[in-house]
Amino acid sequence: MAYLTHFILLLLINLASSQQISNSESSSSTTTNPTTTEDCNNRWIYIRNLPSRFNLDLLTNCSEYPIFDDFCPYLANHGLGQKTHTKSRSWYRTDPLLLELIFHRRILEYPCLTNDPNVANAVFLPYYGAIDSLKYLYGPDVNSSFQHGMGLFDFLQSDEPGIWNRHMGHDHFLVMSRPAWDFCQPLDNDPPIWGTSFLELPEFYNVTVLVPEGRAWPWQEHAVPYPTSFHPPNLACFEAWIQRVRRSRRVSLMLFAGGGGIGASPNIRRSIRTECENANTSMTKDNTGYSQICHIVDCSNGICEHDPIRYMRPMLQATFCLQPPGDTPTRRSTFDAITAGCIPVFFEEMSARSQYRWHLPEEKYPEFSVFIPKEEVVFKGLKILDVLMGIPRNEVRKMRESVIELIPRVMYRRHGSSLGLRTKKDAFDTAIDGALQTIKDKLNDLSEQ
Repeated sequence: MAYLTHFILLLLINLASSQQISNSESSSSTTTNPTTTEDCNNRWIYIRNLPSRFNLDLLTNCSEYPIFDDFCPYLANHGLGQKTHTKSRSWYRTDPLLLELIFHRRILEYPCLTNDPNVANAVFLPYYGAIDSLKYLYGPDVNSSFQHGMGLFDFLQSDEPGIWNRHMGHDHFLVMSRPAWDFCQPLDNDPPIWGTSFLELPEFYNVTVLVPEGRAWPWQEHAVPYPTSFHPPNLACFEAWIQRVRRSRRVSLMLFAGGGGIGASPNIRRSIRTECENANTSMTKDNTGYSQICHIVDCSNGICEHDPIRYMRPMLQATFCLQPPGDTPTRRSTFDAITAGCIPVFFEEMSARSQYRWHLPEEKYPEFSVFIPKEEVVFKGLKILDVLMGIPRNEVRKMRESVIELIPRVMYRRHGSSLGLRTKKDAFDTAIDGALQTIKDKLNDLSEQ
């Protein structure tokens, strides 16, 4: 089954790639297409032609890492996964690991592609680096993690090396669909510990890397949203969802969808669970206006990961969605909450504010989110409920509207979507804008040296 899926993906992506680049370049020779004559100025992207061993061939190993997971079922629809039900048009069982495949498919529709690297403003590397890392993180090459990416670099140096040497990689960018922490093991660690050393390789220092979570002091990476399960194909489906979000009755004050917090050691998730249990037994609708003070959606053992119905319906009914850090600071749930019009509540700056500057402008966080330092809750007894109940209702309504306005920026619309929906910049479009600007700034800095 995996080989059949791989063959179909390879066929469709190669066909789409050749057609799209041909269409972009034929359009660029005429003055009748405003997209290419005006909008493509300083926006041309060249997709590096990599051997399939660096991308699609890696998908054939989708069931070979039992310690990790079998992601074969989620390869459908170019990485969006299977639809949540047969009549669904916008909802899929999306696995965040497949952001690389999703991004690869979407960039084939980018209107400013060129097959001439000499005129390109940026070079995209369709390398599935996070999927390739699985053999080092969970497979037989765990003791060779420092080699992650070296095969790619050798290819870039040997096959048309002028493309790389033109700017020594400063104009190249790629997507890696795991947190940057997984790729920053120091090269001199002996024996190796967790992670690979891709981001520590001097060979790739100049490359711009898009990841779902960056480090506290990022060097070359920029954070982009985790893919949610919402991928509308047209403007009508998108607007229907927005109307549903606006009309939804918010019967719960706050919601936490996740696992953890059941151990004895003090941490923010344990504090949330304890406060929820106490609030639901001591407070009523009469003194709060809510049918339920706190709703916990138990997502232990990954049961929610590919089943958005478990958490999206409760999120639609909640006013605030709590986003405590887990193994790492960021959460896909942040973007699920925004998609549901649920105001996110953060407990660490690293959970979002210092991460997604392209998609969630830092100066606007007070307009669409609440920040409560986790130390105040865990060690000083600050009640989350007191903070949230203290926000005036009219302010809450304004915050929810600000959240709804962010939905286009954090969703990845379906490939092949309607022209009407393409007028709304989504997470992919915003990431491309950010990557192009970053590369432009780097090249300008180099020219001034």
